[in-house]
Amino acid sequence: MKTFTKSFTRQEPIPEPAIEAAVRVMRSGALHRYGADPSEVAALETEFAAQTGAAHALAVASGGYAMGCALRALGVKPGDPVLTNGWTLAPVPGAIAAVGARPVLVEVGEDLCIDLDDLAAKAGRARVLMLSHMRGHIADMERLMAICDAAGVTVIEDCAHTMGAAWNGTPSGRWGAVGCYSCQTYKHVNAGEGGLIVTDDADLAARMVLLSGSYMLYARNGTAPDEAVFARHKGAMPNVSGRMDELRAAILRPQLADLPAQARRWNDRYAALEQGLRNLPGLRVIDRPAPEAYVGSSIQLLTDDPAKVPAFLAACAKRGVEWKWFGHATAQGFTSAHHHWAYVEAQSLPRTDAILARLLDMRVPLTFDLDDCALITRIVAEEAGRHLR
Repeated sequence: MKTFTKSFTRQEPIPEPAIEAAVRVMRSGALHRYGADPSEVAALETEFAAQTGAAHALAVASGGYAMGCALRALGVKPGDPVLTNGWTLAPVPGAIAAVGARPVLVEVGEDLCIDLDDLAAKAGRARVLMLSHMRGHIADMERLMAICDAAGVTVIEDCAHTMGAAWNGTPSGRWGAVGCYSCQTYKHVNAGEGGLIVTDDADLAARMVLLSGSYMLYARNGTAPDEAVFARHKGAMPNVSGRMDELRAAILRPQLADLPAQARRWNDRYAALEQGLRNLPGLRVIDRPAPEAYVGSSIQLLTDDPAKVPAFLAACAKRGVEWKWFGHATAQGFTSAHHHWAYVEAQSLPRTDAILARLLDMRVPLTFDLDDCALITRIVAEEAGRHLR
């Protein structure tokens, strides 16, 4: 039997222009964003704002910091309820809990997006929704925003898996009041860690710049609001230091310029996997809606029978194909579910739990080529025939 030998966690090398830019920064010794002139971070902010169509962008230390900064800027206080997806990764409820707020979990549907009927039912319980576009699946954003606007709920978008994606032509992160992105190694651009925030609201932008620790040097941010805006918030915002450094920004700028081309490469691999995995016994591919322009850096399947999953996973793993399963009783590395998060009040999510018990997830690194995708689908098809039929 054929086996797959490539790593599911190996990323492509950092591109040469990014390496050259990083070396220039290291030779300068000016790694702090407010000690460099000109600043790579400020340039990154200007470029990312233009790329997303946002008025303001802020580069920060991580995607998790970006979410926490947005919550603080919106005035979320300890004890406040914040809506979020019942299926997401731990940093999302973690950001809510870290500001002392209470995650209120919303069911997810078979499309793996937040369940809009359950959101409508729960919208009156909170004034903020931390919307996770988990694993790159984007909900019907027109309907979602109509629900939130009617209930007076402000939307923060967690775009860790949707940098470069869009719904009906509007980029991910540009529907809500704030969009938060991750630049961690396994996301669409790779700085090891790092985050980006976008908003059109000048007051929110000023609060977040102050929160990130600008030491009264806020005018050096690439898309800083006017001085009059900062004057309204100086002294009221604590310094919760979370700036991005010059080295990460230097690494990121060439990658962001290449993102459209990289997205096409991911989607070529995703399409090959999707075609090969469709109609296999015991497995179902998630159909993507026409308005969604996604970046296929991972692929998800739903199984028919959760009881058969462990044997199937073991057989695939023995042949080098790695699946993550959200039905494990305990958290497994990057893979966890709401009932694993002891810092989140236990909540009843029967529909989400039924989906997670059947949900398989696979990374699609760009180190794979189309022949690799064909071998993966062949192995999965053979093992599904043995274990899931």
